[in-house]
Amino acid sequence: MGVRAAEGESVTDEHGPGRATAGFHEVYGTEPGGVWAAPGRVNLIGEHTDYNDGFVMPLALPHTCLAAATPRTDGVLRLHSGNAPGGIVELRVEELAPVAGGAGGDRGGWAAYPAGVVWALREEGLLTGAAGGADLHFESTVPTGAGLSSSAALEVVTATALSELYGLGISPRRIAQLCQRAENVFVGVPCGIMDQMASACCAEGHALFLDARDLTQRQVPFDLAAEGLRLLVVDTRVKHELGDGAYANRRAACEAAAEAIGVPALRDVPFDGLDATLAQLERLGCDATTRRRVRHVVTEDRRVEEVIELLAAGDTRSIGPVLTAGHASCRDDFEISCAELDLVVESANAAGALGARMTGGGFGGSAIVLVAEADAEAVGKAVTEAFGAAGYGAPRIFPAVPSAGARRL
Repeated sequence: MGVRAAEGESVTDEHGPGRATAGFHEVYGTEPGGVWAAPGRVNLIGEHTDYNDGFVMPLALPHTCLAAATPRTDGVLRLHSGNAPGGIVELRVEELAPVAGGAGGDRGGWAAYPAGVVWALREEGLLTGAAGGADLHFESTVPTGAGLSSSAALEVVTATALSELYGLGISPRRIAQLCQRAENVFVGVPCGIMDQMASACCAEGHALFLDARDLTQRQVPFDLAAEGLRLLVVDTRVKHELGDGAYANRRAACEAAAEAIGVPALRDVPFDGLDATLAQLERLGCDATTRRRVRHVVTEDRRVEEVIELLAAGDTRSIGPVLTAGHASCRDDFEISCAELDLVVESANAAGALGARMTGGGFGGSAIVLVAEADAEAVGKAVTEAFGAAGYGAPRIFPAVPSAGARRL
């Protein structure tokens, strides 16, 4: 198995509008008012730094969530997915409200994400009265459970469609903020802002350098093909139960450490002051685990800056070791890796990759591998063979092509 997408899976959406339109017609019996797309993402570097007000550097994938949509005037929200079992989920907009412990299970699982977006828009006063009612049909090629932000793509495409359908004129940055609020408050997942910003704001051929504190952003040219390089995504196809609640635990540990040393967020700990900060935390009685969490965040922010510097110098190949160092930090200090992700990194690097790291929240999902174009097939084969030898199912491997953010098709 090389670096193709798995059989039967599309990595682009060139035929997407027609598929989404046909699906909408089949479900609702009419034509939609339009079709919109929002991409999944991979994070090049900067893991678990966004909720610490730090730096991240994601890029959008060609895989997208599509929404065919039309407005309603009766305050009814109807949601249907071509990727999920079951029929139409019908809700009343005025009755949408967060549920203690998260709303997902109470609103049909996946439907909590678009419903939460409608709730967030109303909370902000952007939708009033019966406005916000809509018929939506979704089709997605973003792999679910792979750490590639399928949920953020679903949220962002919903907000983008409703903004245009209702003439709200919401900026991509504001869409990302509203979608993060929907996921934090309505769905009950304490995510940072990176995934939504990537889906809403990324540009084709670029990685997005984002300061999660003030949301300033810069599009960084990332044309790997021009340099004879390729970035592979390796979806391990595993999601460990250990990940349930572990994200929230790590966020809480970071926030507690920042409070203990009297800074707004761990982003405010300077890299050259890390050792002194760790010593201070030890004196304050913070355990070794908390100190490791802090070390990861501070060094990971520095790694983002290193990647920016190398790309600006035209030395893309040299970001490989920085990626691998980031994986070691995720594995040892933040403890969010797993055996499958570690095997991707080890086997890819042993086969000649320039660098590799896990990407996303962790405990399964995907890794990224930077390779020379000429070595891509061999590295992909080595990873697949290593999985077979370990008794794991075959991973899904495909190239990450920096793609456009949310848009109307």
